[in-house]
Amino acid sequence: MEIFRICAAIHAGALTSSGRANRWNSDGRFVIYAGSSRSLATLELIVHKSSISPTAPYRVLVISIADNDRLVRQIQINQLPADWRTIFAYPRLQTIGDNWYDNQETLILKVPSVIISQEYNYVINTEHPDYLANVQRVRDEDYFFDPRLFH
Repeated sequence: MEIFRICAAIHAGALTSSGRANRWNSDGRFVIYAGSSRSLATLELIVHKSSISPTAPYRVLVISIADNDRLVRQIQINQLPADWRTIFAYPRLQTIGDNWYDNQETLILKVPSVIISQEYNYVINTEHPDYLANVQRVRDEDYFFDPRLFH
C-alpha cells in the first residue's frame, strides 16, 4: 500500500519523527503521520496552516507499507468518544495511541481523518520491530501549494 506525507523539503530525505505530541500520541512517542491520498495529506497540513509557510519548498513523500493485515490496527469511529473531532478529545485519543505505541500492538494505527471521517490517516510506529522491514520511503515528489488555499 502507498500512503503520503507532505513535509518541508529539508526533511524529505528520510522518514523521521520529532516525537512531539499530536492527536494520536503524547510527547516522546516517535510516530509518522501520513494520509491515504495526496489530497488528504494536503488538507491535513492546511488545517495546521499556522505551522506551514506556503512560500517554503515542500515535498510529498511516497511511503510503501507491506500489505499485511497483521501490521495494521484500525480504529473505528464507533470506538471513539462522541467529541473525537474536537481538541477537547486529544487526551483520550492520545491515550489510545500511547497504549498502542507502548504495547507495540501493530506497526500501523489506521485512524479516521477528522476532516473527512470516511477517509483514513496512518500513524506509523518508527520504534516497532517491524518498521525497518515493512516501511519504505519510495520517493519524494514536487509539491505545490496553490495560493488560493490560503485566502
